[in-house]
Amino acid sequence: MEMNWLAHFLSALIPLFVGAVWYHPKVFGTAWMKSSGVTEAQINQSNMLRIFGLTYLLGLFASLTLGFLVVHQSHVYSIVMNEPGFGEEGSSLMVYIEDFMQQYGSNFRTFKHGAFHGLLTGITFALPLVGILGLFERRSWKYIGIHAGYWTLTLTLMGALLSGW
Repeated sequence: MEMNWLAHFLSALIPLFVGAVWYHPKVFGTAWMKSSGVTEAQINQSNMLRIFGLTYLLGLFASLTLGFLVVHQSHVYSIVMNEPGFGEEGSSLMVYIEDFMQQYGSNFRTFKHGAFHGLLTGITFALPLVGILGLFERRSWKYIGIHAGYWTLTLTLMGALLSGW
C-alpha cells in the first residue's frame, strides 16, 4: 500500500481553510481575541506569510500522523517490517501481505470512517492537549473550547479526506 501523498498535501491545507472561517470575527474570532488577549494591532503587525507557511508545514505533520490513525491497513506493514522477506518481491511474507491487502485493503476506507476517527482524535487527543495548556496558562474555558472545537473539526475533516481518498 503506497502512501497517498496528494491526499496528505491537500489535507494539510484544511487547518488553514477551517481557521479562516473558525477564527473569522463573525464566527469565533472576536471571542478568541478577547479570551486570548490578542489585539487587532498585533494581528495586523504579524508576518502572515510566515504564519501561513508554518501552519501548512505543521498541518502536514499532523496529516502524516493522522493518516496512521485513520488508515488501519498501514499498521500491517509496521507489524512485519522487521521480519525476514519484508520488501523482497515474491517472498512468502510479501505474498501474504499482498493477499491480505487484496482481501482487506479497502475495509474501513471511507470518508465516514475517517471522519469518525478524526473526531475521536479531536476529542481524546486535541482537547486534552489544548485543555492542559489552557489550564496551566490560566486561560478561560471559552478559550479552551474555541481551540479544541477548531482542532476537533479540523481533524474530522482531515481524517475524512485521508481515509476516503
